Amino acid sequence: MPKDIWINLPVKDVRKSSAFFREIGFTLNKQFEGQEDKAGLIIGEKNVAVMLFPEDTFRNFTSSPIANAGEASEVLLSIGADSKEEVDELLVKVAAAGGTIYSKPHDAGWMYGAGFADLDGHKWNVLYMDFSKLNG
Repeated sequence: MPKDIWINLPVKDVRKSSAFFREIGFTLNKQFEGQEDKAGLIIGEKNVAVMLFPEDTFRNFTSSPIANAGEASEVLLSIGADSKEEVDELLVKVAAAGGTIYSKPHDAGWMYGAGFADLDGHKWNVLYMDFSKLNG
């Protein structure tokens, strides 16, 4: 049975992407600190690992072309927030760090969320979900 999950993302510049994610509040994995050919992020209470690799390195892993995330959807990464305010605060940080808000906050009653793209166009959702309101 698998015990961990790593999400690997191709990036144009590991340093710039690492700085972006650090600025929006993600934790950098110290095991990969200062390396030019990769960076690691740790996300959430369950410590999901996201690895950032230069596009050439990533291409070697997959043996296929890399999608232009700014023009096509490759995957949608969703992260949870503890409140509506936390969603809004993250969007402010994303915009200040150079990311793009592609979906402004939307309140669906039980779920409040928004979407942003990182420096390489990878799309992320940030969601606050109040399951007590789901069926009511």
